[in-house]
Amino acid sequence: MIDSAKFRQQVEKLYNLTVYLRWLFVLFCWLTLGVYGIWQIKNAIALWFDYFTWSAVYYTFHFHLIPTLCLAFCVGVTVSTLVRQSKNIIWGIPKSEKKQLEKRVKRILAVGTKHPLWKWISK
Repeated sequence: MIDSAKFRQQVEKLYNLTVYLRWLFVLFCWLTLGVYGIWQIKNAIALWFDYFTWSAVYYTFHFHLIPTLCLAFCVGVTVSTLVRQSKNIIWGIPKSEKKQLEKRVKRILAVGTKHPLWKWISK
């Protein structure tokens, strides 16, 4: 049937691929939404460098709703990815996530070369 060492290696490859894609999504968010948000409040940031007060920060974020939401989304995605990765590094991958990864690998192997991830997993 399936060689268990090879199968574990394929599951590990799929896990690493999901980690890379997660960080790629974080990078994409910062390069799009983050840059947009910072660009929209660039004048206020310049004012912060001259006269930094917490009320200036508050009013900047209060009166620039869309850039604030963009930056908050970027920070939230980054922090959630960092927390998830830290948890997986410290305590290991949860059993439920391992089972999902194994199920995905089995599905990819069942579809064969037609699956877009088959090359990543089977090498």
